[in-house]
Amino acid sequence: MHIAQGLMKIMNVNKLTSAGCRVKIWIADWFAYMNNKLGGDLKKIRVVGEYFKEIFQAAGMNSENVEFLWSSDEINAKGDEYWPLVMDIACRNSLAQIKRCMPIMGLSENEELSAAHILYVCMQCADTFFLEADICQLGMDQQTVNLLARDYCDVVKRENKPVILSHHMLPGLQQGQKKMSKSDPSSAIFMEDEEAEVNVKIKKAYCPPDIVEGNPCLEYVKHIILPWFSEFTVERDEKYGGNRTFKSFEDITTDYESGQLHPKDLKDALSKALNKILQPVRDHFKTNSRAKNLLKQVKGYKVTRVIPTASSTKEEDLSINTSASSSAAGLQMSEEAEMKYKIVRSIGEECIQEDELKNLLAKKPAPICYDGFEPSGRMHIAQGVMKVTNVNKLTSAGCQVKIWIADWFAQLNNKLGGDLERIRVVGEYFKEIWQAGGMNNDKVEFLWASDEINGKGSKYWPLVMDIARRNNLRRILRCGQIMGRSETEVLSAAQILYPCMQCADIFLLEADICQLGMDQRKVNMLAREYCADIKRKNKPIILSHHMLPGLQQGQEKMSKSDPSSAIFMEDEEADVNEKISKAYCPPKTVEGNPCLEYVKYIVLPRFNEFKVESEKNGGNKTFNSFEDIVADYETGELHPEDLKKALMKALNITLQPVRDHFKTNERAKNLLEQVKAFRVTR
Repeated sequence: MHIAQGLMKIMNVNKLTSAGCRVKIWIADWFAYMNNKLGGDLKKIRVVGEYFKEIFQAAGMNSENVEFLWSSDEINAKGDEYWPLVMDIACRNSLAQIKRCMPIMGLSENEELSAAHILYVCMQCADTFFLEADICQLGMDQQTVNLLARDYCDVVKRENKPVILSHHMLPGLQQGQKKMSKSDPSSAIFMEDEEAEVNVKIKKAYCPPDIVEGNPCLEYVKHIILPWFSEFTVERDEKYGGNRTFKSFEDITTDYESGQLHPKDLKDALSKALNKILQPVRDHFKTNSRAKNLLKQVKGYKVTRVIPTASSTKEEDLSINTSASSSAAGLQMSEEAEMKYKIVRSIGEECIQEDELKNLLAKKPAPICYDGFEPSGRMHIAQGVMKVTNVNKLTSAGCQVKIWIADWFAQLNNKLGGDLERIRVVGEYFKEIWQAGGMNNDKVEFLWASDEINGKGSKYWPLVMDIARRNNLRRILRCGQIMGRSETEVLSAAQILYPCMQCADIFLLEADICQLGMDQRKVNMLAREYCADIKRKNKPIILSHHMLPGLQQGQEKMSKSDPSSAIFMEDEEADVNEKISKAYCPPKTVEGNPCLEYVKYIVLPRFNEFKVESEKNGGNKTFNSFEDIVADYETGELHPEDLKKALMKALNITLQPVRDHFKTNERAKNLLEQVKAFRVTR
């Protein structure tokens, strides 16, 4: 601890308490962790926090009306209050606005930043409100985040804004050093420095004759000595003017600028005054066994400190759908395990890695599979029918499926205007659809993200922070696709938090398999990279299912905002027929044909066959494989009109139980009415 942290804080706190203030001192251990201080070792950070408290006590801080609060303890105790506040701040601020606050960590917005640096700012802003602070008393270097807190008050229409009281930042002792640096011992006086060390540092300090501006020795007198003693005494030989006691800084600068006060006399007096202030601290750390032990540990950290290497900016180099290692070579699978593997593997368009999947299914009777969704309005058949089909396959193969209802994520992505009550209604509506659509709920668990995270916050949030600090901002930006965003869009800070949280979900749920769409691949890969970074052997297996295209030409995926691009789960028969009749379906062309995609990924997996009824184009025919359908379609034997009619019929058979459920079940009917209203009033 340097004297700006030590002596200036003590003086400021004592002034505040003498004026009747209650002071909450936030020991920001989780923030030090995110900023990779002491190599991100929380045990070491905790020791340093206790060492700091010992210094404050020894140097004369009046502890009455002062409360020391460990950020990790307080946040864990009230996580359900704290984290929604952090997320709201993240949602309401652009990434550019948050990056402008980087000076609070000694960084510039143009440096290579980690995702943790973004989270750090949002959290520090939230601290102000979490602690119910009326006044923010921090250094000038923290001003940007304190102003962010006041701006947030404007946005949320909060009347009582925190008052910002920013104290002066002491410069370093050498010329041009704007602030002290712990990494450069010659730039600062530390609270446990011995008398000889103080004398040498002040002797070597920059102190140009007759110049006040940019003179660190005079700054120390102004901001440390005069406030501490209410005077500054210079002892010198009579021939140099004799002893003099100054009561104001103005008198000191007058004498210094005129040359009546020499730099050597100034330095000698400064050294003496500093040593007098620091002597009680030295004595405490020599005589108090607890303090002595803490100091010994802290000095040891300076020598043994290890900075972990940054996570690779490259995505994991994997050979898709092939052997990941030799560990599975020659693996003997039972007939039952082989069957399970075929069922599970049939779900994914891509599997990372197949041998890992075989190993898992051979050795673990009930693997945990992570699936999830963001409740955000209507449900199209890719979310509905494909999820039902995939989940039923997984449970039939013995998997335990955890379906993550990502309500907080929908809020972060500003779905339904970020209204959690509406998001919750839509989540219940989705569950009703899957139940009506035939999902086998045996071995299926629906988990609300907000409930689970609040219940296990002490495990979850450190994981999010660790993922964030190990990944640079560029890597996280590449995950924007999971939210339907591109990395070139104007993003909010929430869209940096989102991928880190989704990555953490996989580990919180102890998932063996991630069964999500191809659009979620990048964040699933992030989870595998994280495993490599922390030397975790069991990486989650990525099983990425196909993304159904929109019904119109060139639409890569369905869009809820364009009803003509998708079939929705509650569409009436006439709606389905009209949409399919207008769908893009070029004769003899398979590539980019959405009608054939629907047959391949919806109808065949559901019915194990595809029936075409035609009076004029070759009569009725039942197809049992997609290859046979393709063969007939490319030759022209299967006409687009007949394909569409058969597709309409199959889709309507599939959707009829859902329609019936939402017409006859009161709860389902009420949910649908609410969801439809959200579409209008959103």
